[in-house]
Amino acid sequence: MLKITNLSKSFGEKKAVDNLSLHIKPGEIYGFIGHNGAGKTTTLKSVVGILNFDEGEILIDGISIKDNPIECKKNFAYIPDNPDLYDFMTAIQYLNFVADIFNVPADERTELIHKYADIFEIRNDLAQPISSFSHGMKQKLALISALIHKPKLVIMDEPFVGLDPKASHLLKGIMREICDNGGAIFFSTHVLEVAEKLCDKVAIIKGGKLIRCGTMDEVKGDESLESAFLELEG
Repeated sequence: MLKITNLSKSFGEKKAVDNLSLHIKPGEIYGFIGHNGAGKTTTLKSVVGILNFDEGEILIDGISIKDNPIECKKNFAYIPDNPDLYDFMTAIQYLNFVADIFNVPADERTELIHKYADIFEIRNDLAQPISSFSHGMKQKLALISALIHKPKLVIMDEPFVGLDPKASHLLKGIMREICDNGGAIFFSTHVLEVAEKLCDKVAIIKGGKLIRCGTMDEVKGDESLESAFLELEG
């Protein structure tokens, strides 16, 4: 589903990502962890085509993000850590705008918008301008906009930041449902307890370099993920 091979990206003299290789397969929830500045966001932005990268190859469903970015973007959704939404739109206008971009049929989009707006309890707020939304409500709206075109791959940067406990619990269920239906999730997080319970596989990055990856048991062994992470970092 997502294959990153020998990815490197520098900003001036600083190498933010250094020869990173990962393979996220259909059905997997793959966690990506590391301290601030480790290279997580740079990696994710390279994967989704926001940043050009210096070396390596990124394939999404067998298609190169560098050579054919539009075709790749039909197959994935990206939710950044601080979504930039169009504040001048109402929530429903924004969701229809996204649905138009992905050519989601009218009846299908209505069903999916209502489904996820009910799940995240913002259906009664869809007519309101986005400018009136709290950070948590904007995060929920961004999640709904990512889900309504049924992406094969969902890429998220710190998706649980700003969500209340109930919304976080619901998102975990949605993530598992996507993977149970043949999709894949690749997400960064600092919440190691969530990663340990939720992820099928995990990768730890430090100073732009991959220092360990594999199944949760392979990475943490008999320790907690937090203990294994701190040991590797330390």
